[in-house]
Amino acid sequence: MKIAFAGLGVMGAPMARHLVAAGHEVTGYNRTAAKAETWAQANGAASAPTVAEAALDAELFILCVGNDDDVRQVVSEALPHLAQGAVIVDHTTTSAKVAREMAALAAESGRFFIDAPVSGGQAGAENGQLSVMAGGDAETLARIEAALMAYSKAIKHMGPSGAGQLTKMVNQIAIAGVVQGLAEAVHFAKAAGLDTDAVYDAVSKGAAQSWQMDNRWKTAAKGEFDFGFAVDWMRKDLGLVLDEAASNGAQLDMTALVDGYYAEVQALGGARWDTSSLKARLKP
Repeated sequence: MKIAFAGLGVMGAPMARHLVAAGHEVTGYNRTAAKAETWAQANGAASAPTVAEAALDAELFILCVGNDDDVRQVVSEALPHLAQGAVIVDHTTTSAKVAREMAALAAESGRFFIDAPVSGGQAGAENGQLSVMAGGDAETLARIEAALMAYSKAIKHMGPSGAGQLTKMVNQIAIAGVVQGLAEAVHFAKAAGLDTDAVYDAVSKGAAQSWQMDNRWKTAAKGEFDFGFAVDWMRKDLGLVLDEAASNGAQLDMTALVDGYYAEVQALGGARWDTSSLKARLKP
């Protein structure tokens, strides 16, 4: 397919690379033009200095940018230049509201919009093993699913526009609780004078096992947080969750509590630390 990819950051750059490797004709765009040029040179692809030029006649327009306003701007700039019937796939984590807005805007011009946030982090993007949760028209998703599989291990259609973003909110709620539990478990083990490596060996094969435990227990015990999904990003996501809960009536006491704990981590200078840095608030 002729594909444009907007947003070549830590997630977008490897995702777009996988599309090139799968044989697609990919044009990359990034707000910092030099980053797009470097990506294009490294991957034998094309780059464009503007969204409009990247989107010209593209059949598939993929974006992975920052927030709701970024999505609104990029989509509005791309829409007039896309091929008729083109599909826009947004991997940004946004509100469900903006997903519905963009779907309506795309439909007005004869294009289609799929909200498709991902889970799996930078490692998942690098390894082509992301999980995609998608909202929008099922037939449209089926039409471009093979292309998305270049960087995905699973793609699940969740329902109409906005359902993908709502599912990502569920994902972040679950992660927030698990990471706080992990932080307190490591903290307790250290306070009790236990060997944290031995504790991991003892509990990680039973009911306490999780991805967070397998990938973050040992680094959290060492106070190492310079990797992974940043606290700033998690707070953005939890803000979306809490805004949605305020409108749908969901009671998210734990999520609100953990969001406040992440604010404390930011105050410690940990805005760019990994989300496992909840341990940094707890001594030892």
